[in-house]
This record gives sequence, C-alpha cells and structure tokens, in this order.
Amino acid sequence: MISEKSFEGTHQGKPTGLYTLKNKNGLIVQVTNYGAIIVSIYVPDRKGNLADIVQGYDTVNEYIEGNSPYMGAVCGRVANRIVKGKFTLEGEQYTLAVNNGPNHLHGGIKGFSKVVWDVVKTSPSSVHLEYLSSDGEEGYPGNLKVRVTYTLTDENELRLDYYAATDKTTIVNLASHSYFNLAGEGSGSIYDQLLMINGTFFTPTDESSAPTGEILSVKGTPMDFTKPKRIGEDIEKDFEQLKFGGGYDQNWVLPHHSGTLVLAAIASDPSSGRIMEIYTTQPGVQLYTANWINNEKGKGGKIYDRRWSFCLETQHFADAINKPHFPSIILKHGEVYSHSCIHKFSVK
Repeated sequence: MISEKSFEGTHQGKPTGLYTLKNKNGLIVQVTNYGAIIVSIYVPDRKGNLADIVQGYDTVNEYIEGNSPYMGAVCGRVANRIVKGKFTLEGEQYTLAVNNGPNHLHGGIKGFSKVVWDVVKTSPSSVHLEYLSSDGEEGYPGNLKVRVTYTLTDENELRLDYYAATDKTTIVNLASHSYFNLAGEGSGSIYDQLLMINGTFFTPTDESSAPTGEILSVKGTPMDFTKPKRIGEDIEKDFEQLKFGGGYDQNWVLPHHSGTLVLAAIASDPSSGRIMEIYTTQPGVQLYTANWINNEKGKGGKIYDRRWSFCLETQHFADAINKPHFPSIILKHGEVYSHSCIHKFSVK
C-alpha cells in the first residue's frame, strides 16, 4: 500500500496529503487532495489476493511534476472537450485555452486536476473535499464552489458524490478519470478484459476527437458493447472512429433519468475474477482505452504502456455547450449541480 508520508507536502501554499479508506471486507481506497485524485483501489481476486487496480504514481510530486494524463483526477470545470475553446453564454462569448489539438480539454492548462483541494472532513470510510474556482479562472465565468465526497461502503461500493454552486451563470461538467486494469495496475494489456456498456447510441467524433453533434446507433459497429465482449475484440478494426481516437475514445448515451442512478457499464477480468459495475446519474459515459500512453513510469517503477488500462468517465457529453440538442451543462446562480457515481466491486 502506498505510504501516506509520500503525499505529505505543500503545493500552491496549501498542504497535500493521502487519505486511506477501508471497509470490513478488506477493500482499500486511497485519495489525495491534490487534484482530488483516486491514487489506489485495492480489490481482492477470487483467491482473496489484493491488487491495486488503478494506474498512478507513488508520490504527490510525481503527480505534480510529471506528465500525468489526468490519472485518477477529477476533471473540471468542464471535463472532456470544448471545440476550439469557444462558447457563448447569455450573449457573451468566452475563449478558453486550447490544450488538446484545436480544442479545450478537461478544464484547461490548470484545471481541477492540478489544484489542491481543501479537506473539509474525513472518516475511516470517507473524505470530503472542496475547491473554490474563482471567476475568470481558466476563462470560465462565475465563482464556482465545488465539492466531491468519496465514500467506501461495506457493500464494496466506492461512491463519488459531486456538488457545485455558482454566483454567476457558468458551465460545469465534472468527471473522474481513473485508469483501470482489473488484473492489477501495470500487469499488461486490457484486451482480454470484458466490457459491457449500457448504451445503444454513441456520439461520434471528428479527427480531433471533438464530437460532430451526431448521435448514432452502435448496432453493427465496433462500438457495440451491449453484450459483454473483449475490449480488444474490435479495437483494431478498420473503422473511422477507432482511427480518429487511436482506439476507443468516445461517449456512449445512457438510459438517463435525471437524478436516478442507472447502470453505465460492467467490466470484468476473467483471469482474476474481479468485476466492476459502474452506476451514474449522468447521461453519458466516455470509454478511453489509454491509446496515447507510452512508456509511462508508474507505481513501483512499473512502465505503463498503450492500452494497459481503460477509463469509464461518467459525465455529460463533450462540447454540450455548443450542441443545443445535447443535455445542458449550464448552471445558473441559485441552482445546484449534483451527481453521483458508484463503482461496485465483486468477484466471480
């Protein structure tokens, strides 16, 4: 287990630390207040052996100083892409940093993944983090108060509860960006791990990975995960969307009912027996198969390679502010942004 001392320090004038959550069944989750990052999730296999299933680093300095591709972090103020970094809100045009090809990604140069959050409350099973994003930060309007609470239950559920409020109309789309390998981080390719996504439609992208605005059926395409299949089964197929992303990097449309938790996906590893179910109140889930990670030094000196992990980011659709037919990410003064996501672990 990662040492809590390796996360003690000061950054941006604020203290950093590591918070360890445990349940009665032996599951362990470690979270740092730098970037509200999930550092580790230790889950037993069918023989009872614990393994950390989340890619990451051994120290807070590696997250701060390294080229971390948002590993385990909360992304915001707006996760995913905003096309050309531009949007109009209440008649005013805003311009954000372009940090991913021609587009704005995951909140900009210093999004929520690169700041120190305030630790408001901790317990053996939960940690409560807050951050105040000031008006104009990264180009976004409004002072935005954000809260995320991580809770590990005795039902083997890691629950993420998000909350935000603003003093001025703004846009918000928060998402957790953990890189999972159910056989254990750094153990190799995820091709033989199985995945089911509870969505019959997806939002295709252009060559810059920005959504086109279309909503297409997955039927008859490599995007069809309506029944469990190997992640690697179709990933090399001659299909435009897979070429654009270098693998999977698209959003699936979920059977969304506002404020209601619905099943988003089920992933499993036949070799270890580990299973992860994801439930969310969000309308979409982004599958990313770590297509751009190459020779990345991670925990214990392990080298993470391309497609050795996958992300399932529950969120609103990318570029929703510029696509009026997508579910809205606009938040007004007096309104409350809230959503929840559950990762439920079991073994077979």
